[in-house]
Amino acid sequence: MKGINSLTPKETVAELDRYIIGQPEAKRSVAIALRNRWRRQQVQPPLREEIAPKNIIMIGPTGVGKTEIARRLAHLAQSPFLKVEASKFTEVGYVGRDVESMIRDLTQLAVNMVTKEEEAGVQEKAAALAEERLLDLLLPRTPGHGAGSSTPTASNVISLGYDGAEGRQEELRGQTTRERFREMLRRGELDDRVVELSVSAGGGTPVVEVFSASGMEEMQNSLQEAFSKFFPKKKQAKKMKVPQALEFLKREEAERLVDTESVTEKAIRRTEQSGIIFLDEIDKIASRGGTGSGSPDVSREGVQRDLLPIVEGTTVTTKYGPVKTDHILFIASGAFHLCKPSDLAPELQGRFPIRVNLHALGEEEFFRILTEPRNALIKQYTALLATEDIRLEFEEEAIREMARIAVQVNQKTEDIGARRLHTVIERVLDELSFDAPDRDDLAFTVTADYVRRQLTDISENEDLSRYIL
Repeated sequence: MKGINSLTPKETVAELDRYIIGQPEAKRSVAIALRNRWRRQQVQPPLREEIAPKNIIMIGPTGVGKTEIARRLAHLAQSPFLKVEASKFTEVGYVGRDVESMIRDLTQLAVNMVTKEEEAGVQEKAAALAEERLLDLLLPRTPGHGAGSSTPTASNVISLGYDGAEGRQEELRGQTTRERFREMLRRGELDDRVVELSVSAGGGTPVVEVFSASGMEEMQNSLQEAFSKFFPKKKQAKKMKVPQALEFLKREEAERLVDTESVTEKAIRRTEQSGIIFLDEIDKIASRGGTGSGSPDVSREGVQRDLLPIVEGTTVTTKYGPVKTDHILFIASGAFHLCKPSDLAPELQGRFPIRVNLHALGEEEFFRILTEPRNALIKQYTALLATEDIRLEFEEEAIREMARIAVQVNQKTEDIGARRLHTVIERVLDELSFDAPDRDDLAFTVTADYVRRQLTDISENEDLSRYIL
């Protein structure tokens, strides 16, 4: 699959179609927004700096695919991608997380991403260095020999099955011994050997607890880093088998080979130029009935005010340096059951010029959700029960019946969209899942009659539906 930066809008939609049923308008908007990131990079400065991202707000009831679109974008994106819930934030001055913390989290994700990429580029060299260090542990140099000498001690020779005779020791001396050990290491003949490594001990740095008021998270991190310089981590000896030791040494060497300053510089640039933040449940910070609607909404309005400069473009201080938010793409979503998008602060509404409505899902969409996506629920449960040697099959009519009942329960009780399917299929397969390890008959076919027997009484009784489905 091509990288997200080179995917055309049609290709992005096609990727999303593999996992998400329906909602073509939302997929198109997201695909265009992502492609515009690439287009902006092709524009020559200074005009490039003037092109701001067109932020998106997705409006629709719960369970129609808003969050799933974000999840799949996270898998597709080679850009730093962070999903946050707007309701988790509080106004500056109140206890809780402030909105700037999401930029710090996004930067941390970018640093982790770039670090992995850089480490992947030095794996070959790190593996060679780790192998040499492991051979040094397996063949400790005896006193009186030069740096190029690799004479094994008597204990090493005996432990490898030699008789310890002087003639054998002479034969194994020098570089030949090291190369022979190297071949044995690569063939896995030393996998049962135990070596002793010097590793950093946990708890070397005093933990400074700072109460989590707004803006205090960064202070706590900075204090802990400062203390770690004054109180370096203690080393302790740890025994592990050769394969585990080799992996540990590879990670250690890869970390040493990576230039930390270069990683930080690239991560900040990537955050600023291609970062994406998905703001879920933005309707939870809207003031019902508009601004100035009374004291219960004061904190909500405060969060909106704090969010405005972040979305508009400002500079946030992180432990890796200042990060500009001017070109970070924001995708917001909300059900807006109890309020309207117009209840958001007018200034904030203006920062989300693209609005997409996601429609409620019906019986046909539920049927497709159960069968078509690569991670469809039917496929998941079939694979789960296959681990117990159960050959589970679903008749088409059975699947349609489950879809029909899910829609019926959504209409009678609270409409939770496609999430209802999880409850329905779990109820249908409850008995089989419980008895699976003890069944003699390993083939099981779910029919429409079986689905009705399992669900009809519950689905028709509204009170039971509220508690069971």
